[in-house]
Parts: sequence; structure tokens; C-alpha cells
Amino acid sequence: MPSDLNDPELVVRFWKPHGVMTAFTDREGRETLADHIDVPDIYAAGRLDRDSEGLLILARSKHLRGLLMDPEVGHPRTYLVQVEGVPDDDAINRLCEGVRLKDGMSRPAEASLLPEPPELPPRRVPIRVRRTVPDSWIRLTLTEGRNRQVRRMTAAVGHPTLRLVRESIGPIGLDGLSPGEWDVLDDGARGSLWASVRRSGSTSRRAHGRPRSARRSRG
Repeated sequence: MPSDLNDPELVVRFWKPHGVMTAFTDREGRETLADHIDVPDIYAAGRLDRDSEGLLILARSKHLRGLLMDPEVGHPRTYLVQVEGVPDDDAINRLCEGVRLKDGMSRPAEASLLPEPPELPPRRVPIRVRRTVPDSWIRLTLTEGRNRQVRRMTAAVGHPTLRLVRESIGPIGLDGLSPGEWDVLDDGARGSLWASVRRSGSTSRRAHGRPRSARRSRG
């Protein structure tokens, strides 16, 4: 770890394990980020549900956090999703084109069925599987972050989510980390993240034909 954790532009990546709250405190005494990360004045740019795993980015810069969570910036987030059953081409195409949810249509996404399960460490709490129903893995990239969106999308096409691991946020991935571990982005990785956010914002504004507003999403 670098010695200077007081950098005002500090950015940390963390592999959130299953069962950890995306918060530093919890009134119910559940496991939180504070049980893993002892760095002052950093906050998560977005969230993962307690039963989801994978990449979290924490940043000291309020501006960077805001951009990463801004729905109009449309910064990509990629997930590895274990689902019940084996999605056919129609189900994958529906995920790509957008799925009707209770809060409206999801944006077009990138989705693909993986030929083999990804190499991931076992989950703390094993998933519940039905021996009579096969399961499979898909890779899904979204540019928005509604509440429990991945789970709702796969359920909408007939394949409930069994396990959900966020693999990357823009150019930042999980390489070199294990569940519960974190490290600090070096200047090169931090620069790549900023460049990716700016490209996403520029592309989104051109696509929608309007300037960026101040609205935010939960990420």
C-alpha cells in the first residue's frame, strides 16, 4: 500500500464479499466496509446489495463519485451473473434490447452467454440450486444502476439470478484482488478511470442531444 492515504484524489478498489453492507456503519450490527477498509474520508461510488459481490470503487473526490453515479453519464458496469436455467437467444436479445421493468424500460445492454463458468472463488454462503434445473452464467454490461436491476432483468426474461458478481466498472476490474481485499489505484489506473468517465459522458450527451444535468442515480 502507498504511504500517502491522505491524497485528496485517492481512489480505492475493493472486492466486496457476499454479506457485506455497502456502508461504513450499520445499526443492526451487520458486516460493513469498515470491517475491511481502514481509510478515512472515502465513500463508495455507487453500491452493491448485501447479497451481491465484486467490485466497488471508493473515492475521496465528490466530483468523481458523482460522475460515476450520474445516470446521464452512462458509465459501463459489467457483471458476471449465474442464472437459473440456460437462456436462449431470445432471452439474451431481450436483455440486449431492453427489458420492461416496473420502473420503466431498461436501457440497451450488452449480454452474452458464457460457454464455461468463470473462475471465481466460492461464495461465503453457497447458492441454493435445484438439482433438477440447470444453471448457467452470463456476462451483462449496463450503463445505468437502478435498484437490484440485474436481478430484475434476468427474472423478467425467465432466468432468476443465483449469484451476482460485479466484474468491472469501466476499465477497472478485479484482477489481483481476492474477496475482502482492497488496493489504491495508481496514477495510471486513476487516469484511465477519469478518461473513461469523460468519454461516457460525451457519448451520452451526443446520443441524447442535450447537456449534462445534475441528476444522480444510486449507481
